[in-house]
Amino acid sequence: MKILIVSCSLHPESRSRCLAGELESIWRAYDRAEISSLDLRDLNLPTCDGTSAYGHPDTVILQERFTDADAVVFAVPIYNYDINAAAKNAIELAGRQLTGKVAGFLCSAGGERSYMSVMATANSLMLDFRTIILPRFVYAGKGEISDTGELNKDIRERVAQFGEEFLHLAEALHSA
Repeated sequence: MKILIVSCSLHPESRSRCLAGELESIWRAYDRAEISSLDLRDLNLPTCDGTSAYGHPDTVILQERFTDADAVVFAVPIYNYDINAAAKNAIELAGRQLTGKVAGFLCSAGGERSYMSVMATANSLMLDFRTIILPRFVYAGKGEISDTGELNKDIRERVAQFGEEFLHLAEALHSA
């Protein structure tokens, strides 16, 4: 089984990227799946325009990476009570490649009140593409990840629990 972890933040000192790194480390120790990662900073994705953006070379790369994966985790920052625009754009450009696959979310935010922020995107993925959404996600407020990228104990435990549940669901779907 192949799992792709997508780091969606464009910020050089991203806390959501720290969550992605923690999950990747945990999963590599499990050795239960082939893990790959994608940092949206490495692509020069066009803004989705509903037409020519789908043929852009970096969009094609994104679509191929989503197609190749059996399951996808999005590590996203939360801005203004929603996932960031880069993540939304990536999903608009390549969401169709998530049809019938498991997806999950690792979120970092400046505050504690926007913990439901992924719901609009999760609903869209479920309804538009029939993506199976893990009904557990990690939400880390600013105080739970240090300025040096260190995750506190509670967040590390929640990432580990997310990882185990994600693998369980993805393995079950993959073997069905």
